[in-house]
Amino acid sequence: MQSITVLGATGSIGDSTLDVIARNPDRFRVFALSGRERIDRLASLCLRFRPKYAAVPGAVEAASLQAMLRVSGCRVEVIDGPEALAQVAAHPEVDTVVAAIVGAAGLEATIAAARAGKRILLANKEALVMAGPVFVQACRESGATVLPIDSEHNAIFQCLPPGAGIGAGALDGSGVRRILLTASGGPFRSWTLEQMRAATPEQACAHPNWSMGRKISVDSATMMNKGLELIEAQLLFGVAQADIEIVVHPQSVIHSLVEYLDGSVLAQLGHPDMRTPIAHALGHPARIASGVSVLDLASIARLDFEAPDPLRFPCLRLAREALRDGPAAVCALNASNEIAVDAFLRGRIGFCEIAQLSDAVLQDFGSHPAPRDVNDVLALDAKARTLAADRILRTVA
Repeated sequence: MQSITVLGATGSIGDSTLDVIARNPDRFRVFALSGRERIDRLASLCLRFRPKYAAVPGAVEAASLQAMLRVSGCRVEVIDGPEALAQVAAHPEVDTVVAAIVGAAGLEATIAAARAGKRILLANKEALVMAGPVFVQACRESGATVLPIDSEHNAIFQCLPPGAGIGAGALDGSGVRRILLTASGGPFRSWTLEQMRAATPEQACAHPNWSMGRKISVDSATMMNKGLELIEAQLLFGVAQADIEIVVHPQSVIHSLVEYLDGSVLAQLGHPDMRTPIAHALGHPARIASGVSVLDLASIARLDFEAPDPLRFPCLRLAREALRDGPAAVCALNASNEIAVDAFLRGRIGFCEIAQLSDAVLQDFGSHPAPRDVNDVLALDAKARTLAADRILRTVA
């Protein structure tokens, strides 16, 4: 019986995780849940799963949640404030932490879980993109286990040799030649550049295959999510950037592939449903029920592939350049993209200006040494956010 903390329980990854947990009540119990804005949703999850703790950002959210739970007689201890997430992530009663908070908000709690030696199911890109070396070092020192639940990285993990580790040099001697990351191409895969310039937030969030939150949906539309996943893959699996290729696969049935020196290429297939990678990681090394329907290849009929267009999707180039320039640049790219996506969703900049803004911030950011700890990471993140916000102000003005 695993005791599990779900960070970001009210988001799409949280929903999928709790669905899998509910299907396997003999294996898992929910120890803690966290939520930020959808407090009513968090209350309903507390009533269903009866965790020991519920973590929220501040006193206002805590009071609201406590009032909802009191009416139902649900005895969940509500904690709040900056340390609440780290507390439920590193608690000694917790075996597994599902890191599913989008953006930099989940960084410190994920690092806390790593330092505490937890089994971490990683969906939070920022732990690696913002603080890759710091996170990996914390895992090494504590003995924490990392299992990726992004569909692409989980697919790679499933296609690697049994026992292959995660971290620098993890695939040395494994016979792996390269990794192929698949991308759906998002909602604008076949749009012209002129059409993309006029794209609305609603169009950018209308992903053809996946049901996701607004921020990651926009990242899929710009293909920044694939650039960030490339950075993650390099850190997770210890391969050179040159040995990771991105290929557009619009059906989203093949989630990624691993090519070996003998010419074999192993692929992981499945419906575009996050419950598959989550169930794989929760049950690993066993296989457990996920609720995902059977894959009918005959009805799918075809699997298409194409190279991504670098002109229409410049975020892929930005990610490779940032990875080349080092951890500080990678941190700046992530921060500037978060600010740019938020500005786009608020109608302050156009769709194509997301990449332009991140490019400009990287040019302005300058050279910095690799961060040594979380404080260094947060300082770099803050600088990049300030540069991005200042540019938006000048653009709007």
